[in-house]
Amino acid sequence: MNRQYDLIAIGGGSGGLAVAEAAAGYGRRVAVVEAHRLGGTCVNNGCVPKKVMWHAAQLAHAVEDAPGFGIPAGRGATDWRRLVEGREAYIRRINGYWDGYVERLGIDRIQGYARFVDAHTLEVEGVRYRADHIVIATGGHPLVPPVPGKELGITSDGFFALEEQPRRVAVVGGGYIGVELAGVLRALGSEVTLVALEERLLERFDPMVSRVLEGEMRRQGVVLETGCEVTALTGEPGAVQVQGGKGVLGPFDCVIWAVGRGANTRYLNLGAAGVEVDANGIVPTDGYQNTNVPGIYAIGDITGRAPLTPVAIAAGRRLAARLFGGQPQSRVDYELIPSVVFAHPPVATVGLTEPEARARHGKVTVYRTEFTPMRHALSARGGTTAMKLVCAGEEERVVGIHLVGEGVDEMLQGFAVAVKMGATKADFDNTIAIHPVAAEELVTLKEPEPGPDEAVVAAA
Repeated sequence: MNRQYDLIAIGGGSGGLAVAEAAAGYGRRVAVVEAHRLGGTCVNNGCVPKKVMWHAAQLAHAVEDAPGFGIPAGRGATDWRRLVEGREAYIRRINGYWDGYVERLGIDRIQGYARFVDAHTLEVEGVRYRADHIVIATGGHPLVPPVPGKELGITSDGFFALEEQPRRVAVVGGGYIGVELAGVLRALGSEVTLVALEERLLERFDPMVSRVLEGEMRRQGVVLETGCEVTALTGEPGAVQVQGGKGVLGPFDCVIWAVGRGANTRYLNLGAAGVEVDANGIVPTDGYQNTNVPGIYAIGDITGRAPLTPVAIAAGRRLAARLFGGQPQSRVDYELIPSVVFAHPPVATVGLTEPEARARHGKVTVYRTEFTPMRHALSARGGTTAMKLVCAGEEERVVGIHLVGEGVDEMLQGFAVAVKMGATKADFDNTIAIHPVAAEELVTLKEPEPGPDEAVVAAA
């Protein structure tokens, strides 16, 4: 194996593989350092296994709804073991694909943990490798709060290691990971309590999203304990109690920490290369992914900006184009990035929330609707879809779209293109609707809201 490269990517996840693949495509000598399976968190302990579980939960809901449409069906106990075995087999196929693809591209795979020796030298398992360009793409890890009994809980990584479905579960965390795990577990038959420090779920999202999602989760039987700080876990495995501002909750078969993620930079010995790093492990970069040291770059979750798989991939590809493809201005635009929370129902959003828009723009017009989609026309379970367009200026340029409901995860991508291109409310109005689908509501919204609702005022 060579020990001198044009580029070494530290981390075989979405960002590291993207920059390595693109650099190899430009004919460069490339290596990827990875201690575990290729694919990173997204493939192994994140997006992919989460989405498999989400689909299983959606099917469980469909079985519950089927009798209302005249389709004989009935729920039994979830075959958790079979679900997990199928999920892991699917992930192994993706791992195998990446193993073969990296080899076909001529990218060297270095197994182990990397540590900087200097700005152009890495040491992995006692062997030193040099490169003109080194890209740090080591991703993140689940955080566990420093409270007594913290070891009685598991993280999202532990969730994907569960071999049996827990009957009684507490999920601690009101962000997207906590909301997603709580929804999956409840749909598959667990009794779920979601405990959040914040007063509302998905606090960084538009207040309408939080309100509607909370209502839907309660209707599905999830117990929500918001505004509750967890101070300790007590008891024993299989009978864990959650202590906090609302007394003692539980006992639970399982408690899942979903309180955020931290950057995987602690053991890289960044000081040896002179790379600046914040106290929380985040590596600051400029708009072109440059760190403070020439020839060293950072992409993905460790930069503290938009911790999403497509963002890391885009950053990696654009960085390679800038370094080796003769495109000196190639970079990621971090504005107007669409995202989806795979809750039940899903949430999709792009652009500014209503409070953000009102703080940034002088004139803001908001259009909103809530309705029961046809998916639930004959469903005893029911369900709400809510949509909001946030428009700015006299021309009513659409600066934010916020959706919650069945199908919005697939709906938003095309609308995000329109927002990125600077579409106005008039552009939406001039687009012929597709009928009958929920998405048509976004191009048929009529009267604007008279002013900010109470939830927006409170959020501001």
